[in-house]
Formats: sequence, C-alpha cells, structure tokens
Amino acid sequence: MGVGRHQKSATSGVSARWVFLLCISSFVLGVLVVNRILATSETIDGNERASFEQNDQASSLHPLVDCESKEGDILSRVSHTHDVIKTLDKTISSLEVELATARAARSDGRDGSPAVSKSIDADQSNQRPRMFFVMGIMTAFSSRKRRDSIRGTWLPKGDELKRLETEKGIIMRFVIGHSSLSGGVLDHTIEAEEEQHKDFFRLNHIEGYHELSSKTQIYFSSAVAKWDADFYIKVDDDVHVNLGMLGSTLARHRSKPRVYIGCMKSGPVLAQKGVKYHEPEYWKFGEDGNKYFRHATGQIYAISKDLATYISVNRQLLHKYANEDVSLGSWFIGLDVEHIDDRSLCCGTPLDCEWKGQAGNPCAASFDWSCSGLCKSVERMLEIHQRCGEDEGAIWHTSF
Repeated sequence: MGVGRHQKSATSGVSARWVFLLCISSFVLGVLVVNRILATSETIDGNERASFEQNDQASSLHPLVDCESKEGDILSRVSHTHDVIKTLDKTISSLEVELATARAARSDGRDGSPAVSKSIDADQSNQRPRMFFVMGIMTAFSSRKRRDSIRGTWLPKGDELKRLETEKGIIMRFVIGHSSLSGGVLDHTIEAEEEQHKDFFRLNHIEGYHELSSKTQIYFSSAVAKWDADFYIKVDDDVHVNLGMLGSTLARHRSKPRVYIGCMKSGPVLAQKGVKYHEPEYWKFGEDGNKYFRHATGQIYAISKDLATYISVNRQLLHKYANEDVSLGSWFIGLDVEHIDDRSLCCGTPLDCEWKGQAGNPCAASFDWSCSGLCKSVERMLEIHQRCGEDEGAIWHTSF
C-alpha cells in the first residue's frame, strides 16, 4: 500500500509539472503571437489587416519566431538596463556623498573648525559650485619666488583664472595655513599677496614641514566642503604642470566613483634616525628592509570626490604618518579604491618631457626625482615650460 501511494503521488507530481509547463508554454506562445500581431498591425493598412488576420489564425497554431531579431532585441534591452543601473548607481553614490558632506559640515559647526565652518556658512544660502577639478598647490611662507615662477608659466592669472573657473570648471589655488603667531608679519605678507593675485586658499592650520600630513588632510576636507568637484588634486609648488593634458587624463576616469590617480610607488621604510624621510613608526611595517604599501608619489596626485569626502568625514580617525604621501595611501587601505598608475604625471625634465612633447604626447606633470620636484625650480621653471609645455591655449581648446 505504501509503495502504491508513493507511485501515485509521484505520478500526480509529474502530471502537475507537465500541466504547469504546458501553461507556461501556452502563455509564452500567446505573448509572442500578440506581440507579432501588434508589431505587424502598425505597418499594414486597413485593407491588408483582414488578410493578415486570416493568415495569422493558421500560423498561430505554429508560430514562427525570428530568433535573430529577438536575440538582438534582448541584447539591446540588456545593454539599456545595464546603462540605467550604472546611472542609478552613480546617482546613489552622489547622494551618499552629499549626505556625508552635510553630516561633516554639521559636525564642523559643532566643533568650531574655522577651516570648514567658514566655507559652510558662506554656502548656506547658495549651493556649492559644481566643478571639474580643484587643484591645491601646496606652498609655504618662504616660497614667494616659487609661486611667481608658476604664475609666470603654467598658472593663469587674474581674469584668465576666473575664466577657467566659469568656462572649464577648474579651480586652482595656492594652499597655505597660518604662522604660529596668527596675524603676524608672515600672515600679513600672504594677505597682501592674496589681495594682488586672488589665488590663495587659506587653511586653519599652522604651517610646518613636519605637519604636511595634517595640512593635506585639512586641505581635502576644506576643499570638498567649499567646492563640489569630480576630482581634488594636490601638487607641490616646484612641479611643472600641463593643464590640458592633466584635464584629459582626469576626464578618462570621470565615471568612476573612487579613484586614486598618480605615479604609484613602494619605497623603502627608513628606520634610521637623521635621514630624510625617516619613518618613526617603522616597526609597524614589519621587518627591517621592508617597503611601504603602494601609494602615489607626493609631488602630484588626484582623488575623486567620494575619497575626498571620506577624508573629510573620518579625519579625526585617520592616522598621520611622518610622510604625507604615505599617510594618504594608508587612508585608502581596506577601501574599494581603484589605484591608477599614470606615468604621464611624473615625467623627468629634459630630455624626457621634451621628447614626449615633440612626439605629440605632452606630459601632464614634470619634475626631477633626485630633488623630489624641479631642481632649482625658480630658475628653471620658465625653461621647462618652454621646452616641455603644451601648446599655448591648450587648456581652452581641450574638451572635458
């Protein structure tokens, strides 16, 4: 009896499945027939419609399916759906960034951080301007001649600088904090220079060589609070830059949410005291002779908006190592970040950058590795610009 009941149950289960499959098949065939009728009815006139319906009654018993056109239609719809999903993902990512920025701004207001709260107060009645990229040129009180060498070569001045913002969405500023004696002679000197050139971005930060990691962190936090840009760039004031090539380089990665662009390296961890780039926390990196994790060299690099916002939101938790470029690289460990190693951002000075320019492939940035920037940059910046610079007006003729 038990065996019979089992066989009967199995038989009824099979029958149910066949009925289900037949129902599904009938439904699919019906949909195909209806779709075909509707598609064809749009292309025939009233006289042909009656004839079509008669023929279709016969063909409905054995409907013919154009596999190639159906396959093409399905692929087209899949591609369209994929594009929609990418757009939605980017929109959601942007909304998350905006939310994180708003939370950071609210926290800054409570903490009373002048660097960010001032810019937030200024923007309360007006949304942050939408920009392509923000470039912060790191400078010091003693670097007036370096700044002038850049103003005389690759950095637009006056009305041209303003035009760059309105027409290209590019913000460029020299970035500097304050002296230990706020309101002293050094600060007044910078204020006078700012009155003349209008090209500074002041930070709530006390200047000092051993405070570069902190300065970089405050720069990104303050910049992302003030400007809504696709990219935020840090560059030293002894590096030559071709703005057109730099913009084209960044534009290729504009659709990616979290990118870290620069010349990636992995230098040795220097444990010996007294040497340049000594790492006091060398023991964290394992045995003697180990190397750092991969990170962008500090002369110039760019990060996308999501990463700048991440720095802003988490700046109280992010550890700062002695070397600024190592600190930045460490902040992205464990995050879903795409590291882009672009060697056009670290060309050597003539003949390297000159030959590449003559070959029609100008470098985005040039400097001397031996000097961690242009050697004697004040004296040589004009020469490098003449030999390695892109065509005059390249930034205006380049579409981003």
